[in-house]
Amino acid sequence: MAIHPIVLYGSPVLRKKAKPVTADNMSTLIPLIEDMYETMHNAHGVGLAAPQIGKSIRMFVIDVSPIEEYKHSVPFVVINPHILAVSNDQNSYEEGCLSIPFLKGDVMRPTNIKLKFRDEKFVSKTLVFNDFLARVIQHEFDHLNGVLFIDKMSKTSKAGLSEKLQAIQNGSDRNVSDYARISGIEYLKSEDFLTMLNNNKTSEFKKIHTKDRPLSEKEIIEWKKIFG
Repeated sequence: MAIHPIVLYGSPVLRKKAKPVTADNMSTLIPLIEDMYETMHNAHGVGLAAPQIGKSIRMFVIDVSPIEEYKHSVPFVVINPHILAVSNDQNSYEEGCLSIPFLKGDVMRPTNIKLKFRDEKFVSKTLVFNDFLARVIQHEFDHLNGVLFIDKMSKTSKAGLSEKLQAIQNGSDRNVSDYARISGIEYLKSEDFLTMLNNNKTSEFKKIHTKDRPLSEKEIIEWKKIFG
């Protein structure tokens, strides 16, 4: 397994509609799923979508067991999800995002959802999720459509965030850089991706991509397709 850098706000991949996963892809995606779990846990997150590590595919991982109420829950992967129904009942709750560190805001979402998806064996499932778990799933589902939680904040709550968002995007936010240094979490700005890819600095890209596993030439080509 390997820890991937988390793509920060401002990267184009976070605003793209991700592509569906096919059954033929699954054998190559199993290592990626394991990497996503490790990356999420390393960043102390409860959910991580593939676009957040630069992979524009419809897949995310969930593990809410760090939350006391869900401490016995089992981590799971969601592939090609479709929200079939949502409850009329809604509530507002503070959300954050690994790709937008140190920013939080209240977001209104349906309390219950009915989700159809495929698991890590590409078996189709339809399940109902409630409360906090339903919220986490909706948050990650939004990532697959290029939507961020800040897009769903009220105008009042979102007011005054532009300067902070710009600092995260251009890498000048000291809180983010200091936290990354102390915690060991790797963040990568969109311009860093583009610079390395456009200049074919593959050795630098391999080095920054992961602490444990160098990026293969095939993966580098995939990254170029996403950011090219």
